[in-house]
Amino acid sequence: MTSVTDARSLPIPPEFRDALRGLGMIGASDHPVGTPLTGGVSSDVWRVDLAGGAVCLKRALPKLKVAADWRAPTERAGWEARWLRMAGATLAPRVLRAFDERTGVLVLDWLDPHTHPVWKGELASGRVDPAFAAAVGRSLAALHAAGARETLAEWEAARPLFETLRISPYLRATAERRDEYGPLIGGVVDSLTRAAVTVVHGDVSPKNILVGPSGPVFLDAECASPGDPAFDLAFCLNHLVLKGVWLPALRDDLHSAAAQLLAAYLSAVTWESAPDVLRRTLVLLPALALARVDGVSPVEYLSEDRGRPEVRRAAVDLLATPAHTLDEHLSRWSTYTTKD
Repeated sequence: MTSVTDARSLPIPPEFRDALRGLGMIGASDHPVGTPLTGGVSSDVWRVDLAGGAVCLKRALPKLKVAADWRAPTERAGWEARWLRMAGATLAPRVLRAFDERTGVLVLDWLDPHTHPVWKGELASGRVDPAFAAAVGRSLAALHAAGARETLAEWEAARPLFETLRISPYLRATAERRDEYGPLIGGVVDSLTRAAVTVVHGDVSPKNILVGPSGPVFLDAECASPGDPAFDLAFCLNHLVLKGVWLPALRDDLHSAAAQLLAAYLSAVTWESAPDVLRRTLVLLPALALARVDGVSPVEYLSEDRGRPEVRRAAVDLLATPAHTLDEHLSRWSTYTTKD
């Protein structure tokens, strides 16, 4: 549900049409048109105007739209639907309208980009709101609390998707491409492959969070799996910290937003010890920073000429000797990534 659209109105793909017919949302003779949305790499996503209003249709792709040959089972759509139901019972709004198992098509509410802008776009435009970051932290903690109440054994079949979509392309690939990282990242990988503390979202990135009138709206839970809540927390914090390298004029604001997000999250942890979550988060943060410059899916806004070498140096130091607090992490990070 990205706000970046291709303005053309086109016949929708047959899988979408079949799903809408199977769900009773259109008639057998109806041939709706829609607008393809761009910006994501893992799914076909369209806006479609039906008699009852606009909806967003999403179908997982077997091969992700990246340079590397990155493939993932399309049954991840079913786990995303299950996560969205859990989220809808925990936070407002309820985004999922329906899921067609036969075609693997998700039918989502269409949330107008004017009232629900993408958080990544807000940050890139210089609108860094620490209060909203804190709301993200509180909401994420609520989702993890709900996930900890799930029967995690029922989610075990989703774990291979987390390996395919997160551990392998991010962490294993990074260790393989940079031999010097192998010993440092190996322990992180081992911990994540065994973790079953709660149901994690797996892709808590500003590009998957909308700034809604009533608070954050989380989308794109294709990596949902039993796992370590520190992964989601570190994944989101990592984006804020990396954007501080990309946008140095906003670095202090982004670091403040990260601190607010973390504090709000930790204050709402109920399912385990908050210091334990923090400790694991501070180990994961530098590992994920390395993954976003040397893994299969590097962030698009850093390059070898601008940012990546500095991120590597900072991340290797912090992975070898993790910080004890976020303030310490950010202080040490800044010694490598701040240019005079």
